[in-house]
Amino acid sequence: MIKDAIGTGSSIEEARAAAEKALAAPEDVEVKFEVLAQPAKKILGLFGGSDAQVKAYYEYEEDKFAKVKAYLDTILVNLGIENAEITVEVENGEDVRISISCGDDYGSVIGRRGETLDAIQYLTRLVLNRETDEYKHVSINVGNYREKREATLRSLAKKNAAKVRKYGRNVVLEPMNPYERRIIHTTIQEIEGVTSHSVGSDDDRKVVITLEEGVNPTNGGSGYNNRGRGGYNKGGYNKGRGNRSYNRDSAPSAPAREPRSDAEGATLYGKIEINK
Repeated sequence: MIKDAIGTGSSIEEARAAAEKALAAPEDVEVKFEVLAQPAKKILGLFGGSDAQVKAYYEYEEDKFAKVKAYLDTILVNLGIENAEITVEVENGEDVRISISCGDDYGSVIGRRGETLDAIQYLTRLVLNRETDEYKHVSINVGNYREKREATLRSLAKKNAAKVRKYGRNVVLEPMNPYERRIIHTTIQEIEGVTSHSVGSDDDRKVVITLEEGVNPTNGGSGYNNRGRGGYNKGGYNKGRGNRSYNRDSAPSAPAREPRSDAEGATLYGKIEINK
């Protein structure tokens, strides 16, 4: 689109300066000029005559995110948050990252375990992709919540991976959205001796952390729960095999699991790359 302004003056130079001042163009754009009328002198210095007219203009791209910002602002106002600052950045042409700054009053935007923020993000993605022919991923952050949540989830994954590595027992985490499950899977991939997969569906989908096949627990097997063979108690007695000590080397291998679709392949939020 083009934005322009017209200036007048007794000379082309004066008219050009007046047009440029009226245009008030940003410093990073190229301003062009067009002479609309040459100045004309008065006849005998008394009659007729006219000023010069110059048009100043520059081309600019229409703010394609104006509707998205207005939509988000409406949601925030309804949540009781006014005068929030919304900034939009685009990476690689398809990843839209939106940051919301509203001081310390962002608890209502985040909600329980980020559920409100995720809902806002989902709706915003629908609004944005309705306005463009090219599909774009959308990520919304407020008060550095995403970074803090990622740090918490990585710590959770490491802590439970250590338990699995020590005792050999599977750990099932609470239900999480795809973004959070991917953080868990990515963190587990960096830890030797353990692996992870997802079970469940929709809002009840959760991550399970297990020992890798062929890996023994570092605690010597005490506490290993082999329910399918009668159970193993602290004294090493296995009811399903008589009054004998349990040999952990005879423990069955880990059951076959479904593919880790959350950690591999394209998904709603995209794969998280971890800096080595």
